[in-house]
Amino acid sequence: MKNFSHSHSNLKNKLRNNQLTLGSWLTIPHQAVVEILGTAGFEWLTIDTEHSAVDIETVMNLIGHIQGNQMQALVRVSKNEEVIIKRVMDAGADGVIVPMIKNKEEAIQAVSFVKYPPIGKRGVGLSRAQKYGTSFPSYINWTNEESVVIAQIEHIEAVNNLEEILNVEGIDGIIVGPYDLSASMGYPGEYEREDVKNALSRVEQVAKEMNKPLGFHVIDSDHSKTMEKIDQGHTFLAFSLDFFFLGDKARDEMNKMKQKIQK
Repeated sequence: MKNFSHSHSNLKNKLRNNQLTLGSWLTIPHQAVVEILGTAGFEWLTIDTEHSAVDIETVMNLIGHIQGNQMQALVRVSKNEEVIIKRVMDAGADGVIVPMIKNKEEAIQAVSFVKYPPIGKRGVGLSRAQKYGTSFPSYINWTNEESVVIAQIEHIEAVNNLEEILNVEGIDGIIVGPYDLSASMGYPGEYEREDVKNALSRVEQVAKEMNKPLGFHVIDSDHSKTMEKIDQGHTFLAFSLDFFFLGDKARDEMNKMKQKIQK
């Protein structure tokens, strides 16, 4: 567990300075997956609780394994809701990615669920994060100064309100959810449509003008797609996810071998 009195978040510092940071996405809730991804050099892993079957007990164990393998642990929560966010923070998360933030009020709400008074309104409880009651004062300082809150931009309303979302104190950056964003415009998955492309490029433009971290989850396990985002100026990048790294490699190598066998 962290020694909160001395713990400075590398991820938080990179977000503050808008420097490139690379992580990945965890949907297979197993220690071995965390340890394998830990050998690749990721700086952080996001445990996905919105689109996976991971429960809170498993989240706490995964956070411990991620941090024990010298990475930082983010949780993509299922919704912008007080108890959901409080529980993953009490389980020891370094921060949260909050889905479907559409305006300033919702961004303020997300921050308030992570931070303690007077900054936020998070309820006080003692669990793993507070070292089971032995480090509460230092954890309060750590939470209010070092915890990470990322707003997921995945609705056209959020694109239209992006400046005010990014101006909320305590929002450390954004990550684009391109599928839901296109769906909110009535065209799920149609990224090549001109109006969808315009919405995505507006997000890029606003974040760059405001010098705020611009995030994206690149699903493809081929690194060249992530390099494209780096070249476009994205600094908070989730590179693929556990089952694509596993599946794509297995499928690719099997296809190559089958072709040779058939010759």
